[in-house]
Amino acid sequence: MGSGTSTQHHFAFQNAEKAFKAAALIQRWYRRYMARLEMRRRCTWSIFQSIEYAGQQDQVKLHDFFTYLVDHFTPSSHSERDFLNRMFTEERVPQDSQLEECGDYESIEVPASYTGPRLSFPLLPDHATALVEAFRLKQQLHARYVLNLLYETKKHLVQLPNIIRVSTCYNEEITVCGDLHGQLDDLIFIFYKNGLPSPERAYVFNGDFVDRGQDSVEILMVLFAFMLVYPKEFHLNRGNHEDHMVNLRYGFTKEVMHKYKIHGKKILRTLRDVFRWLPLATLVDEKVLILHGGVSDTTDLELLAKLDRHKVVSTLRYKTRKESEKEKQAEEKRKDNQTSTAEIPTPWFLPQSRSLPSSPLRLSSDKAHKAGRSSSIPISVPLDRKELSRQVRRSVDLELEQCRLQAGLAEVREKKELSPFTSEMDSEAGELLEPTQEEWRQVVDILWSDPMLQEGCKANTVRGGGCYFGPDVTEQLLQKYNLQFLIRSHECKPEGYEFCHNRKVLTIFSASNYYEIGSNRGAYVKLGPALMPHIVQYQTNKATHTLTMRQRISRVEESALRALREKLFAHSSDLLGEFKKHDVDKTGLISLSDWAAAVECVLRLGLPWRVLRPQLVNNSTDNVLDYKSWLEDLAKKQLSRENIQSSLLETLYRNRYDLETIFRIIDSDHSGFISLDEFRQTWKLFSSHMNVDVTDDCIYDLARSIDFNKDGQIDINEFLEAFRLVEQSCSEGDAADCPASHKH
Repeated sequence: MGSGTSTQHHFAFQNAEKAFKAAALIQRWYRRYMARLEMRRRCTWSIFQSIEYAGQQDQVKLHDFFTYLVDHFTPSSHSERDFLNRMFTEERVPQDSQLEECGDYESIEVPASYTGPRLSFPLLPDHATALVEAFRLKQQLHARYVLNLLYETKKHLVQLPNIIRVSTCYNEEITVCGDLHGQLDDLIFIFYKNGLPSPERAYVFNGDFVDRGQDSVEILMVLFAFMLVYPKEFHLNRGNHEDHMVNLRYGFTKEVMHKYKIHGKKILRTLRDVFRWLPLATLVDEKVLILHGGVSDTTDLELLAKLDRHKVVSTLRYKTRKESEKEKQAEEKRKDNQTSTAEIPTPWFLPQSRSLPSSPLRLSSDKAHKAGRSSSIPISVPLDRKELSRQVRRSVDLELEQCRLQAGLAEVREKKELSPFTSEMDSEAGELLEPTQEEWRQVVDILWSDPMLQEGCKANTVRGGGCYFGPDVTEQLLQKYNLQFLIRSHECKPEGYEFCHNRKVLTIFSASNYYEIGSNRGAYVKLGPALMPHIVQYQTNKATHTLTMRQRISRVEESALRALREKLFAHSSDLLGEFKKHDVDKTGLISLSDWAAAVECVLRLGLPWRVLRPQLVNNSTDNVLDYKSWLEDLAKKQLSRENIQSSLLETLYRNRYDLETIFRIIDSDHSGFISLDEFRQTWKLFSSHMNVDVTDDCIYDLARSIDFNKDGQIDINEFLEAFRLVEQSCSEGDAADCPASHKH
């Protein structure tokens, strides 16, 4: 009997041992499986962010190039001067008389057939709630009410300080929301889950309400309505996308003109005026600082509190006449001390020119060393121009001003509409037209900067503006102003939020599914009297709840790889040239490590190409790649979706967003069409830069040839089609004689 019991115990121990081994094996397999999923997720995230930030750099470079053209083009007529004022400068925003005109909503009739929401002022809580419900049902607010709401919003904003101070003493809690980027579903979900704004439920929305998403107009209307209903409990901070120049590229301008074809231009003008009056930051109980981007080692809250924020119309351009003179003198000294300078590459659509300035994305090395980092987006450095030319332009400005005053135009309005060629001396009786350089940099830093893990503060070259700030910079600011922590937005995070800098910096991002369905959660943070952050995460798309983690990651990964393949295809020609450099023996083969190095050299996205190689390269043998075959396979995948010649499609993939942005810049009145006169004056800028003497008749002939339907205007489709035809003729002729041969 004892022997039988011993045998049973022996088998039990054996079974237990097998069970433990099996459990350890399953655990090891599961950890490995989850590690691989996490690696795939991180690679996917890196792809999306790298492509997004590369687009921001393109926007900065494109704007800088046009700014350069304007600063170095001498207009030959009053119409050209007016055209440049409208098109490329920060466009002296509407002042009182112009604002009256923009706010002339009463003359707009609302037809009896209109079934959408209606507004009357002063707004009541029911009005704002009805607006949310109407937008949920896909109804559109009439242009009359849009302009009325914007007009009342601006009147309210001008009374607010730069830094809003709120207290938890008067509210049960304060809810802080991050970027929404035109995603109305996220805003509605926040109100559904957290409750509508009320005297007991305060909100702070931390910028980037518009662009990318399709419902930016609706989000603005809801936010502005609740701000007017609850001015003490509902607060808005400005983000880097509340900028009319940024909106040209990322969709908001296009959305407004699509939804409001008749009154869209007036709405955009009014919005530009509203954006510049948005507060810059919010301070909770004097302990928690809420701002959109971040800080730098030179951030001065006292200066931010007292500067004229409405003068910073766009963070993409800083220019004052006084600084121009200083820059010109500095440029002369640099030319005396240096025989050669670095050159900024000309945009793809023009040949190279020796006259472009050195890269304005960073301070010079000496200044950068002293300042610690660059805090700016492009500042165009003017070339040395003769004093006589400058005096002539100033005389013309003065003469024009005198003529307009004699014609009875308002003096205040004229002072605000001086051309980009006018000196500050011409407006000595009026206020400074633009912020000082230091004020401008302060605003750029808080709207564009990102935190980093390393100590210090350096130029944010990934975005093209602002800075990267380290834990020491954060701690320095917190101690200086006796703060507990910072809340910022500006960056999409997989979980919708992220702590860094020893939990002293909290990033909140409220647009879920930002890159792709399932790519990220949205989040908001609630602050009570104890100022302990309580974070709420959410996912607005119901389809993601039915997917497993593996299915969700696979779906998002495929979307990211598709975008990356498009990026690779768009640079096929450059990749081929780089591959040939590694193929010294001209065998048509390169190693996979050389492939990774070549791809990074061309795209400069900073991605882990060796990790991504299995998803991008599947025809290699023995760690060797037939790169021509790989490029052909890459082209086939894109050509299968579009019946366009490979070289033309490559160019369109590479330049589509730039082409659309250029079109909207030339289309200065946002009509959706380029008039022949707008085309002529723009082409004169290009020909002046290229030192090509082109007559007006030749330019008109060119414009008429692009106007395929002969209606006297050029729309976006004709613009793109003309570009394709030019590329096609270049590819059929001698490439050396074509502008395409000069692309970078």
